[in-house]
Amino acid sequence: MLTIGKQDASSKAAARDDQQPRVAVGEEGDLLGCAFSGNWTTRRVATVDAEMRAIERRGGHKRLALDLSQVGRMDTAGAWLIERLIEVNEKRGVEVTIQGQSKIAATLLDAVGEATGRNTDARPALAPNIVIRGLEAIGRGVYSMCDDFIAAMNILGATIGGAQMKLGRGHAINPAAIFNQIDRMGVGAIPVVSLMSLIVGAIVAQQGAYQLRYFGADIFVVDLVGVLVLRELGVLMTAIMIAGRSGSAITAEIGSMKMREEVDALKVIGLNPIGVLVFPRLVALVVALPCLTILANFAALGGGMLAADLYSGIPPAAFLDRLRAAIDLSTIFAGLIKAPFMAIIIGIIASVEGMKVGGSAESLGLHVTASVVKSIFVVIILDGLFAIFYAAIGF
Repeated sequence: MLTIGKQDASSKAAARDDQQPRVAVGEEGDLLGCAFSGNWTTRRVATVDAEMRAIERRGGHKRLALDLSQVGRMDTAGAWLIERLIEVNEKRGVEVTIQGQSKIAATLLDAVGEATGRNTDARPALAPNIVIRGLEAIGRGVYSMCDDFIAAMNILGATIGGAQMKLGRGHAINPAAIFNQIDRMGVGAIPVVSLMSLIVGAIVAQQGAYQLRYFGADIFVVDLVGVLVLRELGVLMTAIMIAGRSGSAITAEIGSMKMREEVDALKVIGLNPIGVLVFPRLVALVVALPCLTILANFAALGGGMLAADLYSGIPPAAFLDRLRAAIDLSTIFAGLIKAPFMAIIIGIIASVEGMKVGGSAESLGLHVTASVVKSIFVVIILDGLFAIFYAAIGF
């Protein structure tokens, strides 16, 4: 029995020796041949690593022939050793041929070659000229604008259709969510909007007073401040502040919910994300922005009145008398009419950018920035279109 046990142990050791990777090297003229055998797997290739490196350092041959017909099993570690030998010789200009490899070995060698870059074109692609790059940027921008427009119309249509809290069914509007957003976007913005408008109104009056003084027309600084603030600056500056303050907050809130998959969770439980997340914020903006515009107009006129008294000696009573003669209801409503449209644009752009946020913090930051920039840009464009429309109809 002891003799039989020794024979079994020796046969197992012989079997293990047959599985060890081996390399037989032969050289004839300018041809170097390497015959591989055994199992080239992660557990065994360490035994031939030094031998493979020695073969890599050999020179004086122009052709390298590799025979893999006796190779048993192979994984990526074994394929990487053989691929390293191929890559070193190809860099020297040696012609390499492989024969006898199995389908698995061929697949592994190709995959490792692509990973190391040997099977790819090493020549760098020529960059297109500046004209092609410019046209490409314009084309990509147009496609991006088209996608954003479709997403914006989807959100606007769903919002106009109602709160749509339940997918496919109407549902009562949640007043608590709307009033909460009005408090955050409207009441919370009163200090910064009032202070900004006060300073802007004072600056306009101060600069106007210096210029009109040369013509002896100091009193017309009231006309300048009144018309400019009520028709243009009041609503425009308020919309820009809301785009930077509330628009970025909407994008960040919806984007963070998108990152944490809360938007998908709303869909799973049968709620419409537009009705739950977008509708209250959009309604709150439409209500808050005109109210903030009225407050901004009063603050700007107050700043202009203060500056006119300090720099031109126009008392508040004279300022108000001239203001009543310089403006009418059309001047007041010309600015207020713009406010709801600007609020809708800010809310839709912020919501679209929030829905586009991916799964990283970098994506969130990029889309918050894009939301503010796009909102301010479109608001200014809309203000210019309103100015053109008012001039065309004589309003």
